[in-house]
Amino acid sequence: MNIKIVASQEDGAQYALGLVKEKLAQGARVLGLATGSSPEAFYKALAASDLDLSQVTSINLDEYVGLAPEDPRSYHYFMKDQLFDHKNVKEHFLPDGQAENLEAAAADYEDLIADHGIDIQILGIGRNGHIGFNEPGTPFNSRTHVVDLTPSTIEANSRFFARPEDVPTQAVSMGIASIMSAKSIILFAYSQDKAEAVSQMINGPVTEALPASVLQEHPDVTVILDQEAACKL
Repeated sequence: MNIKIVASQEDGAQYALGLVKEKLAQGARVLGLATGSSPEAFYKALAASDLDLSQVTSINLDEYVGLAPEDPRSYHYFMKDQLFDHKNVKEHFLPDGQAENLEAAAADYEDLIADHGIDIQILGIGRNGHIGFNEPGTPFNSRTHVVDLTPSTIEANSRFFARPEDVPTQAVSMGIASIMSAKSIILFAYSQDKAEAVSQMINGPVTEALPASVLQEHPDVTVILDQEAACKL
């Protein structure tokens, strides 16, 4: 892993933007995108940049089950607000959290990932070490699947909803094997509440009990941290 400790999220965003520019110049054309607070500064920097995304396809990690794309709390809406309204991406894909047959929709999404391939995957990390919505105990060989969210993840996401009971309890998420198929991975982690997960991801054993630890086995991972997230390294 390449560990980059930065002074601020804005500095981390600029560092990641430089990596993405370099990869696009080398021929990368498919971005795997994450949601949540960790990549927000990166999307702001990307939206403000002169980087041409007109030949770029994006494939998102996950989506809540039961939220319409136009719902402001959905990840469809998040991506539109953060990036797609500002950059002319060639095409973009997100899981269908409203599909009548969620399992079939997940399988179709995995076929889409396989057809396109992912050149650069953007990630955050949960306080329990999840990546995407792959909670502790998720098999490393998992592909895109329907996930039952843990209480800690529901609690962490409740700040985006009026009431805790409004938070969806399921999501459709790329699996760990889907994520690991990306050629390059950039993971953002900020604040002290991520420090323990970051420490275990980098220095702990590779175990399904901490899903992000599998990234130790990927050949091209850059982890961008602020001082607080790096405090236990």
